[in-house]
Amino acid sequence: MAELHQRGYHVFAGVRKSEDGERLQREVSETVEPVYIDVLDVESIRKAADLVRDRVGEAGLRGLVNNAGIVISLPVEFFPLNEFRRQMEVNFTGQIAVTQAFLPLLRMARGRIVNISSLTAHVTAPFSGAYGASKSALESVSSAMRMELKPWGIDVICIEPGSVATPIWTKSTDTAEQLVEALPEEAEALYGERHQIFGERAKETGARGIPPSHVAQAVVRALEVRKPRARYVVGSDARFVLLLAKVLPQRWMEALTLKALRM
Repeated sequence: MAELHQRGYHVFAGVRKSEDGERLQREVSETVEPVYIDVLDVESIRKAADLVRDRVGEAGLRGLVNNAGIVISLPVEFFPLNEFRRQMEVNFTGQIAVTQAFLPLLRMARGRIVNISSLTAHVTAPFSGAYGASKSALESVSSAMRMELKPWGIDVICIEPGSVATPIWTKSTDTAEQLVEALPEEAEALYGERHQIFGERAKETGARGIPPSHVAQAVVRALEVRKPRARYVVGSDARFVLLLAKVLPQRWMEALTLKALRM
């Protein structure tokens, strides 16, 4: 966001709380315009699109960056279906709803859509099935849209980071711990020890992740280069893991993943 503002873009920044918008303007710039939007609330998406339409008029929208996301890490066997659906709604369906609402403005400017995906779309860890599913779905729909929107010059690009040093790691493990408390005793007996190990590794991974600015720089490239790639892999860990996934059999890759997680 700051990178885009510094390059002269008028940035409409999606926030869910008024205090977040005020903090954003203080920390980044008063010219960054907060827009209230909740990807789970169709009415808020409509109002956000209307507000942006009023601001940009016939000029349209240069780019849309879909970056809403949550991580809930639980074993698939005991994953509460309402939480599974929430994971998919925030990370996937909500992104589609936002894209649908803003596509008319993107068509006016032959803009671009940038979807923040993840390494997990291709290489999934245990207890990350729901998150990986949401990102895989986003990648699949991005490919379809890239072909569907080609007649209007609208490109669709995915950013695939590895570990990024953001609070999402701590939040995800805290959320998972709260949900685990509500699971049956059988879940704790079957998965408790390994799930705890996974949570510890997730926090360690997040602590040594790349700065968010690296992802932001990839977003800028995706929006500005004349011929963007379909996907930008961000982070040396992501590039290394994806390289291994290309050359190793699936079961070898899964064995290496478990070893890396010390399981």
